[in-house]
Amino acid sequence: MAIPVFILAGLLVHCVFLVSIFDIYFSSPLVHGMTPQRTPLPPPAKRLVLFVADGLRADSLYELNSNGTPQAPYLRGILENNGSWGISHTRVPTESRPGHVALIAGFYEDVSAVAKGWKENPVEFDSVFNESKYTWSWGSPDILPMFAKGATGDHVYTFCYAAESEDFGAQDAAKLDMWVFDHVKSFFNSSRSNQTLFSALNEEKVVLFLHLLGIDTNGHAHRPNSREYKENIKKVDEGIKEIASVIDSFYGNDGKTAFILTSDHGMTDWGSHGAGHPSETLTPLIVWGAGVNYPQKVTSQFFEDNFLQEWKLENLKRLDVNQADIAPLMASLIGVPFPLNSVGTLPLEYLNNSDHFKAESMFTNAVQILEQFKVKMSQKKETTLSFLFTPFKALSDSEQTNFLKKARLYIQQQKYDQAVSLCKTLINLSLEGLSYYHTYDRLFLGLSIATSFVGWTTYVILVIIKTHTNLTKTVQTHNKESTVLFYGFAFVGMIIAFFLLIQTCPWTYYVYCLLPVPVWYAVVRELPVIQGLAANLLSLHVGRSIGFFLVCTLGIEILVFSFFYRSTLTVGLLVFAGWPVVTQLWVQAKTRALIWTLLCVFLAIFPLMPVVGREPNIPLVIATGLLTLLISCFSLTSLCKSGNKYKNNEDLKVHFYQMLSIALSTYVVSSTHDSLKSKQGLPVLNQITSWMTLVSSSVLPLLSPTFLFQRLFSIVLSLMSTYLLLSTGYEALFPLVLSSLMFVWINMEQEALQHYGLSGKSKLAVFNFAYATDITRFRQLHLDDVRRSYFFVFFIVTAFFGTGNIASVNSFDPASVYCFLTVFSPFVMGGLLVLKVVIPFVLVSCAFEAVQVTTQLSSKSLLLIVLVISDIMALHFFFLVKDHGSWLDIGTSISHYVLVMSLTIFMMLMNGLAQLLTTRRLELPRRTKHHST
Repeated sequence: MAIPVFILAGLLVHCVFLVSIFDIYFSSPLVHGMTPQRTPLPPPAKRLVLFVADGLRADSLYELNSNGTPQAPYLRGILENNGSWGISHTRVPTESRPGHVALIAGFYEDVSAVAKGWKENPVEFDSVFNESKYTWSWGSPDILPMFAKGATGDHVYTFCYAAESEDFGAQDAAKLDMWVFDHVKSFFNSSRSNQTLFSALNEEKVVLFLHLLGIDTNGHAHRPNSREYKENIKKVDEGIKEIASVIDSFYGNDGKTAFILTSDHGMTDWGSHGAGHPSETLTPLIVWGAGVNYPQKVTSQFFEDNFLQEWKLENLKRLDVNQADIAPLMASLIGVPFPLNSVGTLPLEYLNNSDHFKAESMFTNAVQILEQFKVKMSQKKETTLSFLFTPFKALSDSEQTNFLKKARLYIQQQKYDQAVSLCKTLINLSLEGLSYYHTYDRLFLGLSIATSFVGWTTYVILVIIKTHTNLTKTVQTHNKESTVLFYGFAFVGMIIAFFLLIQTCPWTYYVYCLLPVPVWYAVVRELPVIQGLAANLLSLHVGRSIGFFLVCTLGIEILVFSFFYRSTLTVGLLVFAGWPVVTQLWVQAKTRALIWTLLCVFLAIFPLMPVVGREPNIPLVIATGLLTLLISCFSLTSLCKSGNKYKNNEDLKVHFYQMLSIALSTYVVSSTHDSLKSKQGLPVLNQITSWMTLVSSSVLPLLSPTFLFQRLFSIVLSLMSTYLLLSTGYEALFPLVLSSLMFVWINMEQEALQHYGLSGKSKLAVFNFAYATDITRFRQLHLDDVRRSYFFVFFIVTAFFGTGNIASVNSFDPASVYCFLTVFSPFVMGGLLVLKVVIPFVLVSCAFEAVQVTTQLSSKSLLLIVLVISDIMALHFFFLVKDHGSWLDIGTSISHYVLVMSLTIFMMLMNGLAQLLTTRRLELPRRTKHHST
């Protein structure tokens, strides 16, 4: 297989591996075709007011101030005297969109939906708003439109402020909440003179939704323990008090309004969210008004946390719920049908109503979830051959009928407690059954992907041995054998395709199940290579072979462990520090070996540091900028002194521009930080400079000479200028230390090459990337090249996890992009944060490109070894994927697989980018000199 075709095939195969996980684990849980279910008895409330304080943590609302006063006096008074309270437990990912979907639609949106659309619905879903007679909503343009778009008819109205208002650098983000409160008050005032609106407001089944984003914005900008965050909570408390008073007054205190305050997610101490830290998953829930229980006094109650004592609420009953349970609670209070896709269980303890009402409501809840189960089961039954279909035994047709009959009988006999208990059992079984059918094809698809994985990795190893080593002799396969083999595998493929066709499987199933056929066909075709390799291995020293295998296994396990424990990278780097001593390299290069050891130890400190974003340290970013400037000045001086003939005025100008760019970046970081601290927003000049620096940093390296160290140093300077703008603390120093180690690595590999007698002494200073592609100089692979490839993978993983900036979703800090923009824009901000992660990758990839060409190796041969190492890691994570345990465990296991697969694809692409950055040069038009005669 030709190399370009091989790389293309590799990319396609790895894209299939990556996408497969979404079909296996991230497919949408929604089903359609159910009939709406509503409680037959009259509801206690005519209308519902839902306050969602975006980003509000449970402890931030419930805890008392240092002087013993409540953070939110009005809401504290409500939960002590008028309503019920508890904690709403959210699920990962703790982001605004899935949080609001769980609250209002009652189901946990799959992660792929978050990726497909922020404001739009990738799939249509039912919600409490959709089932209401009228819904009026006020707040963020990022949240409100998706519930209006999903609604049938024209009864969900939205009032949003401009997207530009969501500014993290604004003077006071609480103004977003004030906007909502002011518009709600003016809405009710204007309705008195608008008969149509007045009549609509006085209908039953009305929902008023107030989305309050200020707390979230202040939390991102200033952290949850800041004065701004706490002041915003007080303003929200005052605003809710005023709105409740306006609404009660408007309706003449008719006692038919139910109020709910909650949050979509919490926030970490360092001002981020997205993962499963308790500060993100524990949100407040306070319910009061029509149909809601009054505070229930208790003498003792047990929870694993110690919050009750901390909040001085140990004598008031705490009623915890899952976030999706709030949707059926809202539906029950105003008497609308439960959202069709809701998986929430109605929290009866919040209801102040008759036992009959509670039992009927619970029965409705059970039937509504059972309807989903029945649709899911029939769908799966239709697409599976009858003799292969295995039904969910705990909920057969007869069992369903028995449950419903018995529950209805209990209600008729007024045995309400037994009816409720039976309905809860039916709900739990229905949810188990839904999960069972949702994951029905998981084992079947998983085995197909695992088979392809093993086959592909085996094939790559065989290609390396066949084309890049002397371990085997090329043996021609007989044409007749080849033909038989081809038709044999084609026949297997046809059987699989026919099997999928009669089951009407989705087209993606064909890809996953047919992929092993060509992959294993390619492996079996290389049978002579396998035989030759086996003969060679038998002739080798057994102890040495086992030792090599154990070292390789240990190395890969260290990489796998680093995904779970960042400190594992520290252990690996400390082992690397001793490499020159173990291999005796220090004898011939004492100074370089010492520098290598010191830089490895220095880099080993970073994985032990706290995750980026938790402790901003702008002075350290500025100091790093000045240090980079000092190093570049020293480099410029040494080049000028040496009278390097490869340097001319144009090259000096490029170097000078890059130094100026570093100086500007350092100034912009300092100036922006000061401006935001004084709440004056992001200066326009700073914003322009930042974006210009970002654009120029991709062009300037291509203007510099292609000599090894000059080009690499130019790349480092350009990328550092951008990285400084994206830094908030110690991570600014990371690429500087990493690139210093990369320079030493290139030198050390040259020493290693001479140590093993594979190359003579060559001057790296005059080495030119542009003339380094002479294929006749390439050599075959040596055992030490496996170690080189492993170093590359290790450094890539270190670049990824070294500062923890992608170790978990919640470590992304929006403050990193404040030099570029402060107005909330999820895709631009996300793109800049990804760029921040990519920069250390580029540095390592360019260094690896230098190692390849200076050690006279084809870039493809080392890349193939890298591919094998990363694929073995990916196979680890594929088998470590969980579909049980906590949602955090499941989410983490899947994200690890996605990360390592993305890394594999990314490294293949990065190889091409590194070649472009190191070998290409843009020539600027030069002025012609005119000499006087």
